[in-house]
Amino acid sequence: MIEVQDVRLDPEGRRVWRGDREIVLSRKEFDLVHALISRAGEVVSREDLMRDVWHADFWTSSKTIDVHLGWVRRKLGDDSRHPVLITTIRGRGLRFEVGALDLNGVRPAN
Repeated sequence: MIEVQDVRLDPEGRRVWRGDREIVLSRKEFDLVHALISRAGEVVSREDLMRDVWHADFWTSSKTIDVHLGWVRRKLGDDSRHPVLITTIRGRGLRFEVGALDLNGVRPAN
């Protein structure tokens, strides 16, 4: 079981929960979340995601990632304008945040 923020992922059972609510994801959506949450706190490049999730060694279009990411954010309840779970790091890739961010994209001090 992988748990980051209030998201839990069971890699073997291919199940995901946000809090107490199970989130039903498609195969690719699950693979995308797994690729990101298993490296929480790290920036994962779009090239790595295409290779790990879509098993593609060639670069097609970032639209594939963007469309699936939109679906995942919607299902997880992560506002695309102010995401707290999965953030886009321009020019570098995506990151599953290990702690919540405020509306300015800043992680509150503990």
